[in-house]
This record gives sequence, C-alpha cells and structure tokens, in this order.
Amino acid sequence: MTAIGITPRGPFSLAASMRFLEGFTPAGYRDASTGTVLRLAFPADDGHSTVSAEVRQAEDSEGTVQADVTVHTGSPGKDAVGTAAGESDGTSAVRAQLARILSLDVDGSGFPRLAEDDPVVAELIAAYPGLRPVCFYSPYEAAAWAVIGHRIRMVQAAAIKARIAEHHGQRVTVAGELLHAFPTPLVLRGLSRVPGLPETKVERLRALADAALAGDLDAARLRAMPVEDALAHLRTLPGIGPFSGELILIRGAGHPDVFPRHERRLHASMADAYGLGDPEASDARRLVGISDHWAPYRSWVALLLRTRREEKAGPAAGRRPVR
Repeated sequence: MTAIGITPRGPFSLAASMRFLEGFTPAGYRDASTGTVLRLAFPADDGHSTVSAEVRQAEDSEGTVQADVTVHTGSPGKDAVGTAAGESDGTSAVRAQLARILSLDVDGSGFPRLAEDDPVVAELIAAYPGLRPVCFYSPYEAAAWAVIGHRIRMVQAAAIKARIAEHHGQRVTVAGELLHAFPTPLVLRGLSRVPGLPETKVERLRALADAALAGDLDAARLRAMPVEDALAHLRTLPGIGPFSGELILIRGAGHPDVFPRHERRLHASMADAYGLGDPEASDARRLVGISDHWAPYRSWVALLLRTRREEKAGPAAGRRPVR
C-alpha cells in the first residue's frame, strides 16, 4: 500500500463526489452516506493491473485528498496480490489516474468566477458546492459501458456490468469491503460469451479491449487532440456513435471543456434554466452560444445542469448516465 496526496486547485468536496456516485448507476456505488471513505477498485491505465484505493479528504485549509493505493496482480476471481508501486513509475501513474477520475487534474480555481456573469451558473455552484465530475475509471471502461448499455435500460446494463466484474474482474478488499473491479483489457479481450449480451456486443467489447491495449483509448492522447478530432477518432471504434463518443471523451477521459451536442436531456435542462422557448430551445447554435460562456469548464456546468434535472425528476429506470 502506498500513500499519495492530491491538493485540489479550486473548490472540491469529496463528500459531494460520493453523494453523486450514489445516483450514478454505472458506478454501482452504495455506501456514500455511511462514511467518509471512498472505496475504489479499477483497471489501471497500464491495461494489465488493478488498483484499489481508500480515499479521504483532510479537514485542512487546502482540503488535501489522501489515498492509500495498492496495485494488484493475480488471477481474476481470486484474491489479488497487492504490491506497492515504485515511486517514480507506478505511483505517479496511479496518482494521475485517480486525479483524473475525481477531476482533480484540472485547475478549478477559475470555476467560481463563471458565477459572476451568469445567474444560472451561480445558482448551480451554490446548490452543489465543490462538486466536480466524477469520471469513469478510464475511457476504456466508459466505452465498454456504452456498448453494454446500448438500447437497454440502465439498470439492466448496470447489472450486466456488475456480473462481468464479479466473474472476470479482480477481487480486492478495500477498507474492509469486498469489491470487484471491471476486468482489464487483457481479460476482456479473451471473453467469448457474456450472459445477457448478444454476440455482436461481445465482439465489440473484445474490439474495444484491443483498442485500449493499442492506445486508441488513452486519456491523455484524447484530451490533447482538438475536440472534434477526438470525437471523430472515437466514432471509428466499434459500437461508438456520437452520443457515446461524447460520453467517453467527457466522462471517460475527463475532458473539462466539451459541450455535449447530442445530449437532449441537457438541452432541455438548459432551455428550462435559461427560459428559452421555441424555437430557441431546440436551436443548437443558440445552446452552443450559451455554453461558450462556460469555457473552460463546459463539461462541469453541463454536469451540474443534468444533476439538478435528474434530482428534480427523481429515480427513473432506463435513464442515460449524467454527463
């Protein structure tokens, strides 16, 4: 086990992140309201190991996020063997991945300033203090979720994803709780059958695993590309369309400044928040123009808008994930 620390730049609340995860169906997170420790288990960006992490936020002036992390190897379905990562290699990679998952790799010190000229954003920031997007563990896992969840209800997709993790992922104990990580690309590419999924989806999952191993789903690479180029690249992958491509870039790679052009529920939320009537409510250029004032945090504001809409709507089966 290795201890790492991340100092947030700008407002950040781990407690808000945990509350958000309780309502984020793909995460399957259930115990946020019962403690102050965020328990995580996920495939590492290296494609072949698994990481477990106990995450806390210190009650100091900087709100330092502290994590005890372990890199695991071993056969899926068995208790993993944990190793402490080397300070110059594994630790820095795990730290970077954890920071990306919690959107702590972004300087958020300028985010509150968006409230100065936009009453809607001001209201959202006040309603959700310190909430930043909590991402999928990687673009690879976001892409897998997109394929699993295509044209089926979210709760059904979440159950299938959980079964894949239970039967094929690494089993780890984090702060006294048993967790199953989603399988690494090396494992996923070897699956020939997944109960509940048609053969076409299984083939696409295997192809996505190969793409991840080839570097085509590398988060840093995707974020370094111009947004339109990154989305075009993602749409070349099997089973990935415009909506899924945005999901992978925003919530998989953690890009902080992308306006989702294919998220109708977000657009409806914007129309309501900004008092837009027809035809403005469905005018893509009008919506994009509003979102331009959110830069460089377009993804963050979009998340807050969708979060508020989902809370107002209450629990509903079959919803797409909040971006």
